[in-house]
Amino acid sequence: MRMSKMYMPTLKETPGDAEVASHKFLLRAGMIRKSASGIYSYLPLGLRVVKKIEKIVREEMDNSGAQEILMSAIQPKEIWEESGRWQVFGPEMFKLKDRNDRDFCLGPTAEEYFTTLIRDEVKSYKQLPLVIYQIQTKYRDEKRPRFGINRAREFLMKDAYSFDTCRETGLESYKGQWKAYEKVFDRLKLDYKIVEGDSGAMGGDMSHEFIALSETGEGVIAFCEECSYAATDEKAKVVVQESHEDMLELEEVLTEDLKTIEDISKFFEKDPKKCLKAVDLIVDGEPTIVFIPGDRELNMAKLVSYLKVPEHLISMAERDDIVRVSGAEPGFTGPVGLKDGVRVIIDRSVTKINNLITGANKTNYHYKNVNYSRDFEGEVAEDLLCAKEGDICPECGKKLKFKRGIEVGNIFLFGEKYSKPLHASFLDENGKEVNFYMGSYGIGVTRSVTAIIEQNHDDDGIIWPIAVAPYEAIVTIINNKDEDQLKLGEEIYNELKSRGVDAMLDDRKERAGIKFADRDLIGIPLRITVGKLAKEGKVEFSTRKERENEVLLRSEAIEKILKLKDEALND
Repeated sequence: MRMSKMYMPTLKETPGDAEVASHKFLLRAGMIRKSASGIYSYLPLGLRVVKKIEKIVREEMDNSGAQEILMSAIQPKEIWEESGRWQVFGPEMFKLKDRNDRDFCLGPTAEEYFTTLIRDEVKSYKQLPLVIYQIQTKYRDEKRPRFGINRAREFLMKDAYSFDTCRETGLESYKGQWKAYEKVFDRLKLDYKIVEGDSGAMGGDMSHEFIALSETGEGVIAFCEECSYAATDEKAKVVVQESHEDMLELEEVLTEDLKTIEDISKFFEKDPKKCLKAVDLIVDGEPTIVFIPGDRELNMAKLVSYLKVPEHLISMAERDDIVRVSGAEPGFTGPVGLKDGVRVIIDRSVTKINNLITGANKTNYHYKNVNYSRDFEGEVAEDLLCAKEGDICPECGKKLKFKRGIEVGNIFLFGEKYSKPLHASFLDENGKEVNFYMGSYGIGVTRSVTAIIEQNHDDDGIIWPIAVAPYEAIVTIINNKDEDQLKLGEEIYNELKSRGVDAMLDDRKERAGIKFADRDLIGIPLRITVGKLAKEGKVEFSTRKERENEVLLRSEAIEKILKLKDEALND
């Protein structure tokens, strides 16, 4: 492609709303443009990157035995009602009506769509196992779109679904997709970890996430370097040490204006973990109080899983609600003597700590030496806590490490979660009607773009891996008024194209500094510069990553590009 003909509206200044490197450079490099909050247009260079990622994903999915289809982004309300998710999926779902007042949604995911398709088409165990996929736009009305295309309201996703006869073959499909995902992310040259994930709204009993490591990632993973344990912070198991103190006598203490865990901990000279934290909530309209150790934060994903209630139906209780159920101002809620009608949920770790400090449900008073079973009871949940630095590995007892990352892929095994309510079944070898055993597998195609940039950039711009670069090589003519430079540049450009290199030619009537700055910004990995040595048939060769110039003959530079491309794509 000749840059003199290219639509590439680069920017010198970073737009004010760009928060992370990927957002900043995609905008500055003229690869995307914002249409509305969380909605973006992909310009020629950006779209080429997306298409190259699509190609890699498609090749590995096809190699795994999956078959590609394409379903509409518009989904009818009826199938979501059948699964029970029309009302509970939440405000992230874009809903609309047609001219006949029939309800539809813009698909945020496609479990219902794929399940009903197969329900109506596949009738025998002889047609299984089956894995089908699509690469399609998804829509989620994010409450707070951010980080450019990383958390957008419209995004491109590969979603696949496996249909099996039983859990045993379902696990084989799960493992097959796992391997395919490893190949995809290896080819994208991402530094990633595979961690145990939270099933969330997708449901099921098994889930893993593929996390591209990045300091700007929204997700946090916990992992152990001594064993293979790894999980998202939403899923990471928290191990709390037991207290072996003898129970002391319950005592009410005046604690005027002391409401926070920090204040109470200092006043009683106790470790914060022995000061019980009350999290006052309204769950689907009902008052609910969750009690956890004071040095911990409530893990909302674990709570949602325990309650089996969508997160949008859970909110923090207001002051009047707290006074009504506890009889005291906020900051003095405790588990002893609560009024009837409030649901009490206790993290199991609380039952292992003796002589706790808790609110007395009386303004300006706390209890000391509170003990579970003797002084209070409630529903005991196995683990509702957020993991944190210093926690120990639940598998081997060593200390966990924590890193941030971007979720680029996820796999779920959810069995009959959708096939049962949607009445999707087949006849087994005995002629018995059996529900499909299902799995779901997603790759964020556009999100992978951001992950690649977050891991591959410097102060001047993007450093694309060859496999996904919009163009693999760029030939820059320093002075296109110089006949020797122009002739040699054209010849090299044409030869590269004829030998299968995805090349671009900077033949613009611009100063060399502008050409070099744009070249760095858009991140083309292999570079030939045609300058004053053109008359001798010599050029400068460099790579975007190392940026070290090497003077070579024209033929040597071309062969070097071919060699580096071959090594990169076949590594």
